[in-house]
Amino acid sequence: MLNYRHLHYFWVVTKEGGFAKAAQRLDMAVQTISAQVRELEKSLGHQLLKPAGRGVALTEAGQAAFARAEEIFQLGQGIPDEVREAASGKVARLAVGLSDGISKLAAHSLLEPVLSTPNLRLVCHEGEFEQLLSELALHHLDLVLAGQAAPRNPNLRLTSERLVNKPVEWYGPARLVGKLQRDRFPQCLNELPVLLPTGHSALRPSLDHWFETQGLRPRIVGEFEDSALMAVFAARGLGVFPVSQLGADDIGLMRGIRLLGASDGVKEEIHAIRSRRGQHHPLVQKVMAGA
Repeated sequence: MLNYRHLHYFWVVTKEGGFAKAAQRLDMAVQTISAQVRELEKSLGHQLLKPAGRGVALTEAGQAAFARAEEIFQLGQGIPDEVREAASGKVARLAVGLSDGISKLAAHSLLEPVLSTPNLRLVCHEGEFEQLLSELALHHLDLVLAGQAAPRNPNLRLTSERLVNKPVEWYGPARLVGKLQRDRFPQCLNELPVLLPTGHSALRPSLDHWFETQGLRPRIVGEFEDSALMAVFAARGLGVFPVSQLGADDIGLMRGIRLLGASDGVKEEIHAIRSRRGQHHPLVQKVMAGA
């Protein structure tokens, strides 16, 4: 087991730039801190610090250790406030996993019913589908939004419900989207610069199939995992892009973005996946009811 007290001494030494300043900050003897850091290096099997002038510098191994220690102790500094808030009963916490490839604009619309909750603490994690399901099964997440349903696995005890099955529309900046382009949609996609979701998205295969059936060979100038980022680049004039009708309300808030047309037969699905405990979470229930 890693000795976190030794790790903390190493972290402070690195932050302060030397053992003397660290000893002053911790109100300890320099020799004691030095010995504890050596014990950490011994347990890890690598030198973490090396002399540098009057202070110390990180080795390559030390840089890796310090990066992780920085995360650990920064998180630790927030524990007292979080415990105090939890004990007061004032915080309404909702931890949501967003699967790679789903429209973040659509996800925002689905979560909108809870955004006005007093003392809300919304935590959003983005990651691979399987990893998010594991986190959900371990109750680290309350809800997962994904482009597919959870596989049948009695060990995970998860339930899925399709929340979204919305048509996909195309938008673009005003300088690219005019009456001529709208009248010639979708053939105009052969001429316009096109932005698309990456292959991580469950929507991408449907779009590729639609291109094929329409005889389209679009000039793809950008691919994005995050639909909101794709919309930002489009607003800056990079190209036209697809988004489900659920995310269209957020698109309307962006200046200069205009509707180009709709992809007939192409729809985006988003599924809500919950554990048994998550089914009783009041904010999860509110998301489900709003959808």
